[in-house]
Amino acid sequence: MALNPDELAALVARDIPAGSYVNLGIGRPTKVADHLPDGSGVVLHTENGMLNMGPAAAGDEIDPDLTNAGKVPVTELPGTAYFHHADSFAMMRGGHLDVCVLGAFQVSATGDLANWSTGAPDAIPAVGGAMDLAIGAKQVFVMMTLFDKKGRSKLVPECTYPLTGVGCVSRVYTDVAVIDVGPDGASVRETFGVTIDELRDRVPVPLKPA
Repeated sequence: MALNPDELAALVARDIPAGSYVNLGIGRPTKVADHLPDGSGVVLHTENGMLNMGPAAAGDEIDPDLTNAGKVPVTELPGTAYFHHADSFAMMRGGHLDVCVLGAFQVSATGDLANWSTGAPDAIPAVGGAMDLAIGAKQVFVMMTLFDKKGRSKLVPECTYPLTGVGCVSRVYTDVAVIDVGPDGASVRETFGVTIDELRDRVPVPLKPA
């Protein structure tokens, strides 16, 4: 059975190495914060100026001045630090993040990323810090559905939407499969409710078993 967003977030959280410094992109990736195991030592960074961010806030925990980059109320963990937006971007660009988790419109089999615009004339650009993260983080994970609302594969031979970064994505987590991408193409690590052969019928890139 295909994974729901929380199950997918838990899968990503499982694969983040202990002690990593991690940025979670706006949207589905923010759910990863709620599934990190206690004692993992993972330190969450958000580009609006916070380090050691905790899970999403609820009820009496909500502080309207304490949000992630997507304006979702969050909690703080012991040792949380706050800093200027420019300093936050310097951390991103300076190679200080081990992992970032981003959403995407398209990912190519070689790891190119398109996630800030569909290129449509009326599209509202939403690049945020995605370009800085895509190039600055040591590893880029993508969380997305494998198919769009029209049933088209978001894993493609070559991105047709405006690029965010070239050859930057290492792994794609989707509702039906986890797929490594890079110079050697796409390799399927796990599937959920489908077989590799069924995916091959719908995805326009060669899929190898990992």
